[in-house]
Amino acid sequence: MAFAPTIIERLARARSDLRMGVPVVITGEHTVLVLAAETLDTARLSDLLALGGDPVLAITARRAMTLKARSYDGDLSRITLPQDASLNWVQSIADPADDLRVPMKGPLQSIRTGDPNPHRAALSMTKSARLLPAAVVLEIPHGLQFAATHGLTVVPLDLARPHLGATSDLHPVVHARLPMEASEAGRLHIYRPEDGGEEHYAIEVGRPDRSKPVLARLHSACFTGDVMGSLKCDCGPQLRGALAQMGTEGSGVLLYLNQEGRGIGLANKMRAYSLQDQGFDTVEANHRLGFEDDERDFKLGAEILKSMGFSSVRLLTNNPKKINMMTENGINVTERVPLKVGENAHNTAYLATKATKSGHFL
Repeated sequence: MAFAPTIIERLARARSDLRMGVPVVITGEHTVLVLAAETLDTARLSDLLALGGDPVLAITARRAMTLKARSYDGDLSRITLPQDASLNWVQSIADPADDLRVPMKGPLQSIRTGDPNPHRAALSMTKSARLLPAAVVLEIPHGLQFAATHGLTVVPLDLARPHLGATSDLHPVVHARLPMEASEAGRLHIYRPEDGGEEHYAIEVGRPDRSKPVLARLHSACFTGDVMGSLKCDCGPQLRGALAQMGTEGSGVLLYLNQEGRGIGLANKMRAYSLQDQGFDTVEANHRLGFEDDERDFKLGAEILKSMGFSSVRLLTNNPKKINMMTENGINVTERVPLKVGENAHNTAYLATKATKSGHFL
């Protein structure tokens, strides 16, 4: 019988639970209870502390660096949770919003012994749930019984590990004609990932010849720039400029990938904007939140292009990482087509940071 959820479906459930503040259980050599720091509430924190044991707050090494906490595990830090820890304390460690007002959060005691793999999995799940990358983790005995008693989602670590942080397979759902301002000969293709994540789109302009390099752009969703006309970035002008150029040439493919905020989600992007208002640049803001410079995976774009029958592109981009990612995933980039539009008084510093710290050709 195939009614039981697969590990991919279990992970989708776990992400949904964490977003709602519901704990999940990760089983393996050590079974742990996991709660996302961002959606944790006072009642569940109190119940967790009442279980006894040695709860810890797992944060990324990027966030630990900001807090001057030691990262004995390399990519993450496991911080001892005091028995009198309050919800405010947990969330002040996870969220940098008040770092400048209250810079001294410690003393923070980092754990150097024990197995960090369940904590690493917990952070991966909070990231993929578009939450702050921080989780309260407690080792519990009789984990399966505990999960059954409380109706919690169980994630076996050995089965989950290959899928954590991996790009989910995409499947075409539907495509239909879409006349646009840039070109009346437009067609929109919808792709849906197996892991329950957000759908991605391919906008086909005209009838591109599959035997020749197609003019293509990988465009990450930007609600603020694409929809609201934000002046803090150049995303909206890049989107419209790319479509206009494809319309002028008569054909092209624009891949609209739902990887808002360099892959951290709109809520975290707004947190980064708030930190930028405090004086940090876009890269520094991401690091203070616990993220890398760029959490996107452009392999998605390569997979969509291949599924549409394209093997080579003239890539509209200023980002060399996109070129490398296409090449590594089987798409030949025959030409980089510059797309320098949208600079204004509000985003000059942002564009300078992209050039100096992220290597963009600007």
